Amino acid sequence: MQFSTRLSVAAHILLCIAVTAGQTKTTSAFLAGSVGVNPVIVRNTLGQLKAAGLVRVEAGVGGASLARDPADITLLDVFQAVEPQEALFHFHEKPNPLCPVGRNVHAVLDRRLVSAAKALEDELASVTLRSLIDEMEARIGAEDDGTSAS
Repeated sequence: MQFSTRLSVAAHILLCIAVTAGQTKTTSAFLAGSVGVNPVIVRNTLGQLKAAGLVRVEAGVGGASLARDPADITLLDVFQAVEPQEALFHFHEKPNPLCPVGRNVHAVLDRRLVSAAKALEDELASVTLRSLIDEMEARIGAEDDGTSAS
């Protein structure tokens, strides 16, 4: 199964903003260097995150900052900010009603796909930016100490 990179790029941007706060200006060029994408992608993503109320962006070289406490931002918030708001699973719309499989396939699959999408949303909702920051900082600290954080 493959999803777009929007969620991982947005989460990377938010982590970079949080972890480097006060150390450097988090401009789109700086963030793009960390994420490994074109600054235009970062600016577009920041625009989506700003529209969702997750970041503040100062024009020019002011940089970006978190607009909410990291404990109050979940991966579901990020996902909803950057992914198109449509069903996670797209079902073909016109199965053949004259075929016994075609006329029953929705009844067999729909609730299971809805359940799978709900499970994903529940998992994303259970992960806060704060928990990711804590894990990131522990890993960075372990690198600085020469130890390994798993």
